[in-house]
Amino acid sequence: MKKLFILLTVLTTSALSAQDLKKNFPQAFTIKVTNAGPTGRADALVLVTTAQLKKSIPQFNPRAFAVLDGTTEIPSQYNHGGADAGVAFVLDTLAPSVARTLTIRFHPTAAIARNYPKRTQAELSHKVEGAWQGREYMGGRFQPVTSLHVPPEHKDHSWFIRYEGPGWESDKVGYRFYLDQRNATDVFGKKTTDMVLQQIGLDGFESYHHMQPWGMDVMKVGKAVGLGSPAILSNGQAVRIEKTDSVRCRISENGVVYSAIETHYAGWQVEGKKYDVQSELSIHAGTRISHLRLMFSQKPEHFCTGIVKDKAAPLVTKNGDDKHWGYLATFGKQSLNDDNLGLAVFFKPREGTGFTADAYSHLVQLTPADKLVEYYFLAAWVGEPGGIGTEQQFYAYLDGVAAALAVPVKVEVVK
Repeated sequence: MKKLFILLTVLTTSALSAQDLKKNFPQAFTIKVTNAGPTGRADALVLVTTAQLKKSIPQFNPRAFAVLDGTTEIPSQYNHGGADAGVAFVLDTLAPSVARTLTIRFHPTAAIARNYPKRTQAELSHKVEGAWQGREYMGGRFQPVTSLHVPPEHKDHSWFIRYEGPGWESDKVGYRFYLDQRNATDVFGKKTTDMVLQQIGLDGFESYHHMQPWGMDVMKVGKAVGLGSPAILSNGQAVRIEKTDSVRCRISENGVVYSAIETHYAGWQVEGKKYDVQSELSIHAGTRISHLRLMFSQKPEHFCTGIVKDKAAPLVTKNGDDKHWGYLATFGKQSLNDDNLGLAVFFKPREGTGFTADAYSHLVQLTPADKLVEYYFLAAWVGEPGGIGTEQQFYAYLDGVAAALAVPVKVEVVK
């Protein structure tokens, strides 16, 4: 029996003519992208899912493709796992109620890498070549990794993980969450559209709490839920994911237009119950919005999330309706740089069951229909390039986001 050996041609290219694109990517199909909402969108994420591709274009090869708007190539990537698996790209503008047709060209067998400017990033870095002394990791150097089984010794301020957890960013904003018993999300305000996470925390935990050329940590978490951190409301207090049997974290996507982090919490103990929780955090180019999906082993009771309290930033809430997601938000001089910072959490109106608070956080209670909890959050710092400077601008922006979330972009494969 003869075996067929296929030679994979590996090409790294940055810009090709239309003729070269047809030569290198000889097969093609079209997709139709529609914004059914009443207003235009900027930097809209478009996903052609793996399921759509397998059904309509089974010969599609994710190792060699390019997305074209007419003759203009659009930066894209292929997500290999998670809820957003498939071809991902961002459209700078998407008019309302207009179907936009784009072409995806591909080579059926080759491996052809495309070079695009990097507009998102996800990373995780911890120390190696040192040693644990109790709950502290002494000596060593930071090394980037794609995954980590969190050691049982690791707690807050163990000096083991660079800036204390994984980070993710777009060209607008950066985020991190503490990969320890706190499990709370924090915000990096950026003064640049460049990717900066790789520069942060190399000299310890203190420097990024002061203004740097790239920006700084702009939010104080303390005992609060930070921004959008998952919690269970117990005896009037939001309990973050603190007591667990084990925690594993991995960078699932670190792409040019989309990045994501997956974390598995085994045996979260809260209110006399145990949950296994699979978390997926993601962000795409051109946006401040982070998307969080949480899959529980059993439907969670008393789930909540929210925003850290600050006297300088009053709370605003909206329940949402069939045309808008609900949200809770704050805006004011609540940044650690003593300037304006807006924070918001968006939720599906049918899942919101009331606003409340504890001593540290403004909270929204969510009751999902099943084991999946899904919501979005964002931070908007005045110091970012083109930053939002006023309360009026911030809430006009949030209303636009709430409307866009209620009407997702529709993507159809046209053979």
